[in-house]
This record gives sequence, C-alpha cells and structure tokens, in this order.
Amino acid sequence: MVTRNINVYSEIGKLKTVLLHRPGKELENLTPAFLENLLFDDIPYLKVAREEHDRFAGVFRENGVEVLYLERLMATVISDMDIREEFIEGFLTESGIDNYNTRYILKEYLMSMLCKEMVDTIMAGVRLKDLGMRGSSGEYPFLLSPMPNLYFTRDAFACIGHGVTLNSMRKSIRRRETIFGEYIFKYHQEFKDSNIKIYYDRNSKLNIEGGDELILSDEILAIGSSERTDREAIFKLAENIFESDEPFKKILIFNIPKKRAFMHLDTVFTMVDYDKFTIHPEIEKTLKIVELTYDNLNRSIISKEKEGSLESILSEALGHDVTLIRCGGGDEIIAGREQWNDGSNTLAISPGKVITYDRNYVTNELLDKNNIEVYAMKSSELSRGRGGPRCMSMPFIRENI
Repeated sequence: MVTRNINVYSEIGKLKTVLLHRPGKELENLTPAFLENLLFDDIPYLKVAREEHDRFAGVFRENGVEVLYLERLMATVISDMDIREEFIEGFLTESGIDNYNTRYILKEYLMSMLCKEMVDTIMAGVRLKDLGMRGSSGEYPFLLSPMPNLYFTRDAFACIGHGVTLNSMRKSIRRRETIFGEYIFKYHQEFKDSNIKIYYDRNSKLNIEGGDELILSDEILAIGSSERTDREAIFKLAENIFESDEPFKKILIFNIPKKRAFMHLDTVFTMVDYDKFTIHPEIEKTLKIVELTYDNLNRSIISKEKEGSLESILSEALGHDVTLIRCGGGDEIIAGREQWNDGSNTLAISPGKVITYDRNYVTNELLDKNNIEVYAMKSSELSRGRGGPRCMSMPFIRENI
C-alpha cells in the first residue's frame, strides 16, 4: 500500500499530484429558485462542464501530474462498512436531518448503494421524490441539498507545507464539504498513517476558506481577510503554523473588499512565476497588508501594518523585485469583465507555466508578453460557478523550489 504525504511549499513549484472533483449531477439539481442559496449565478450545462473539466485534467496529465479525484478517494474510504455507517450518521446530522423516521429511511437508502454510487448521490443531493415522498407545491424539494460547489476543491480543505487546514466555511450550504477531507485524511489507507498535520479545525466558529490561503515561499504565506475568511481565524491559523515545525516565518494578511466579486484572495491575486503575480487592479485602491511574525520566547504573534505599494511589500518579503500583471491590462471595463470570469485566478503547474480560462484573452496575452506559458482552457460552463483553475484544484504535492 502506498503511503501518501502532503508537500506544498509554494504556489509555483512543479506540480506532482493534484486533487479534483469531476462535476456531477449536483449541477443538474440547480434551479433558478435555489441559485442564490446554492451560491450560483447561473446553471452550467453538465455535459459540456464535464468535457471542459476532463480537458482540464488532461492538461495536468500531459504535464506529468497525477490526478486524484475527491469522489474516488471518498468511495474507497467508505468501502469499510463501519466507516460508511459512521460517515452517514455524521453527514445526516450535519445536514440537519433530526427526524427519526426520515433519518432511518435516508440511512437505509444510502447504505443499500455501492460505494461510488453513494458518494455521487450524497454530492448530487437527495430529493423527496427519490424516497417516494411528496412535498407540497413550492416546498423545498430536497432532503439532502445538492453540493454544486464541490468542483472548487481548493476551498473546503487546503494543503500547506506537510499539513492541511480543514476549513470552516462561511456559507452554511458549503459546510458539509469539509467532512470529505476529514474522512480521507483520517481513514484512507494511503493517508491515515502519513502523519499529516491538521492546522485548522473544521468545527471552529471562525471561518476560513482555502481560496484565501496562498503559499508564496517556504517562509511566507499570504492569507486573505475576505468575504469568506475572518481576520481572527487567520490569527488562529498563524498560531498553529508558527508553533509547528514548519519553516514558515511570516504571514501577510491581505485585507480585500468584502464582496462576492472578490470572494477570495485567489480571485484577485495569484502567483505565476518566481517574480510575477496576476492581480485585479481594483483591489490596489483599498488594499492593506498586515505582517504577522512570531515571538518564540514569549509565544506570541507580532502584528505590524505594512506601508508602501504592493510591489514594494512583495519585493521586500521575497528578497527580489516583482512584477504585477494587471488583469485586463488595468483597463476598467476589460479588467471588470475578465475578473468576473476569474482572469486573475491562474494556476501555476510549474514556474512560469499556468492554466487559465481562454475567455480572458486580454489577460492571457499580457501573461504571454511577460514570458508566461499559458494553457488556456475552454470555460463556457465551468466559469458559471464563479471560480477559475486555481479554485478547481488542490495541489497535494509540489516540488520544492
């Protein structure tokens, strides 16, 4: 049996292993009436979304990256019947199923399925009609709500160094997503004996999400204080990281506007090379950065507001000059349009080699002019979920740089 480890000490080191979730029937359980609650603005066409996602996975494989799938890892975990029963009980509780009869019927329904079928069903959601129940007209049709945001594997848990943050999600509809990570790292035969450290508790009342967690180097993290991540959660994570045996010495808190268009730090800022970053220019107007370091003697965090431009702060932190590549070339209209379609949400598969959405052609041309090799993927349907290539991927192993 292979024993897997986590090793992520940068945003740009050559990617070796990545976690994805291939979109499933949860997207077909989106309807206009429930879009807002399920955090979508539109309904992707599943057939095309899967074709786009398969091409996304293909780019990884063509570049020598091992692709793992969330649903397959989880199906392996629940092949043990005791673990499956424990998982179902916990999942039903977290789904708010407290009626004894309903809980019993749901449990029997799920327990009767094959492993992968059960995982797919839980992710897709269970309707009243699936169990022969009838609801009144206009009543919410789901006993278990669908989980359409799962193809954004970056958010629910995120790898840092040799460990993982099991995140506490801001929106209630996404909180169940983190249970998959908990079970994979606790029970999967390839992970459970790997001594993978858990740096954040998914049950914390303080919210933090993986799209706000960036690893600039093996000494520096950048974390967004955003619509989805509490400042206090960042301090808690910082304490856990600083008190571990990880080499990280500094955390930069990026205070970004608290609104949906700038949902996470990685929707407005990503690293694409040793000295290059993409950025949505609008955040530069209000961006404030706070530096956290640790006083080992007094076991306390030192917080200091940084002054100067983003370029100067990053240059000082990394020890060399940096270049900011502004989404849409800084043009207000182009930047606004392309950022809405995740023009700043790039994923580096090695230094200077990135995956982007093809629709953000102005930003892609700028990346090319800055000697960044771009794999521009089709994105008519995946982009409807408001997340780009970085959002849709969770690196497990990167080569150190």
